[in-house]
Amino acid sequence: MINPVERFLNYLTVEKGLSANTIMAYKNDMNKFQKYLKEKGKEIAGFTRNDITSYLNYLRDNGNQTPTIARNIASIKGLCGFMLSEGLIEDDPLENFIAPKGWKHLPRILGIEDVFSLLEKPKDKKLSLRDKAILELMYSSGLRASEIINLKLNDINFEAGFVTVMGKGSKERIVPMNERAMRIIQQYIQELRPLLLKNKNIQNLIIAKGGKPMTRQRVWQLIKLYSKDLPFDVSPHTLRHCFASHLLNGGADLRALQKMLGHADISTTQIYTKVTSERLKKIHKDHHPRG
Repeated sequence: MINPVERFLNYLTVEKGLSANTIMAYKNDMNKFQKYLKEKGKEIAGFTRNDITSYLNYLRDNGNQTPTIARNIASIKGLCGFMLSEGLIEDDPLENFIAPKGWKHLPRILGIEDVFSLLEKPKDKKLSLRDKAILELMYSSGLRASEIINLKLNDINFEAGFVTVMGKGSKERIVPMNERAMRIIQQYIQELRPLLLKNKNIQNLIIAKGGKPMTRQRVWQLIKLYSKDLPFDVSPHTLRHCFASHLLNGGADLRALQKMLGHADISTTQIYTKVTSERLKKIHKDHHPRG
């Protein structure tokens, strides 16, 4: 089996078309990280969030400056995203990662118009109704890809307008859905889902072509397909970030957002207040006469 890092570097070279210098920077970062893990008796596909934090502290203690550490965070984050999309790991060790002060990389957020454009992308295909349902659920309710694929029909309450989600650590939460998402999901259930099932008795809401529950890898592929012309690479988690940031921009309460996202600690949710304040500062700088 090819080493995940080699597959990742090949992906960056062949599919992303990055320059030789950029690939070399990624390679150097990955080689150092692999060497560190090996010394700790860990495999590259089995590292945890604690391993990453420990490694970043190791870099700092050995004289690496903030830009170098930030680049390593970005490299490891890229690797995690790739391994998730390829089904090599089940959970992202860097999900909602709160880096120490000076190391932080804020989530990248699409503007509302870009999100609306993405939601309209699935069309003129037999499966576009299902794909619309996936995108709408992600943005309407802030669901993770893993939560989407594990949703069951009876998790959707159309009368009350909410979805019951089984999140990380088997923690259940209830999240509202907007009317547009409910309308599209209902249409998908009535018109397309029975055709995909092929008389199979499966309770999962989202069904793949072969009449089986969809995989997380396939969700990643769909997001990549529909977001090709957007300002930056979009992952399923980008829509979750947009859900949270756009709610805060609209005046949502931080505690309510914490419950909807299923965060155990409010400090994890607070990263979105930073995103919002950074955006406001940029708007001020760009548009104020003396910005």
